[in-house]
Amino acid sequence: MPNPRPYYVNFEVPEELMKATLEVVKIARETGKIRKGVNEVIKSIERGQAKFVVIAMDVDPPEIVAFLPVLCDERKVPYVFISSKKELGNAAGLQVNASSVSITDPGDAKDFLDEIVKKIAEIRGLKS
Repeated sequence: MPNPRPYYVNFEVPEELMKATLEVVKIARETGKIRKGVNEVIKSIERGQAKFVVIAMDVDPPEIVAFLPVLCDERKVPYVFISSKKELGNAAGLQVNASSVSITDPGDAKDFLDEIVKKIAEIRGLKS
């Protein structure tokens, strides 16, 4: 990894989990509902709509997304980090980078998403 992990990344995410997460975002975009960008993600968390939040690790300045893990933990919304905002943007169907995405309706990705949430809980040592 070229740059050290940003300070807001509070657990290690294996590469295959990142790939699976991007796939879930893509499926949810096509068959469910996603919200893109920090402001939309915050609104979806605060309104209790977010089922899952994806946060990019290469956001500059990091303060843009640094509070999202805290907000997600407070609201008991599972979240994961992925290495690239460019890849996240692509998965979200954008021509631009996305610092964060929330899945409000996983659509056909529901079972897949449940698996990812379970894996993240294991990694973080949380009870799911």
